[in-house]
Amino acid sequence: MTNYIIHKANTRGHADHGWLNSYHSFSFANYYDAERMHFGVLRVLNDDTVSQAMGFGKHPHDNMEIISIPLEGDLEHQDSMGNKTVIKEGDIQAMSAGTGITHSEYNKNKDKPVKFLQIWLFPNKKNVTPRYDQITLNPEERKNKLQQILSPNPDDAGVWIHQDAWFHLGKFDNNIATEYQIKKKGNGVYVFIINGDVIINDEPLNKRDGFGVWDVDSLKIISQSDDTEILVMEVPMGM
Repeated sequence: MTNYIIHKANTRGHADHGWLNSYHSFSFANYYDAERMHFGVLRVLNDDTVSQAMGFGKHPHDNMEIISIPLEGDLEHQDSMGNKTVIKEGDIQAMSAGTGITHSEYNKNKDKPVKFLQIWLFPNKKNVTPRYDQITLNPEERKNKLQQILSPNPDDAGVWIHQDAWFHLGKFDNNIATEYQIKKKGNGVYVFIINGDVIINDEPLNKRDGFGVWDVDSLKIISQSDDTEILVMEVPMGM
């Protein structure tokens, strides 16, 4: 029997701080749901919009793999490792917090909001030396197919993290079918629908829905709109 969960967009936690409008797929800050603490090692999936010239001041993290995926606008990042960068749509950022880091994130733009996904994964190694990774992707490589953006292997496509996880982005025209093969036995997959409509393993899903499945070897994905965009996150189910 297939095991799966569906998190409809309107069931997510929500916090509107004025300068920050954030939706939480899993328990975070003041949003707590005992049924939605994590999906395997996937601990946080926040869908954030930050107002013009606003942002998160310096704050600490440790023993967490943190991935940021900008969707619109420019996000300025500074950290205690000496990095000062801007990430924008098409970039992927990964940090291994390890023994501890502090960082800040600000909307670089004074005329428009910045939208990005922030994702936290529990690592498979604790107290590693903190590290920072950032790449710019070619969006053509995800046109009507899945483009790998993250893996456990520094020599593989995308950024790498301390976890047996693989992330892919795909942007599809209407009625395009594709299949995702699980890379490591025992892993599950959580798919976040960034935009559009899609059917995954016969389940209809819409913009900002989440679909988690485990104990399968593959996923069958069929886009249902011309602007379908999805993030596929394969992660270990065991902590």
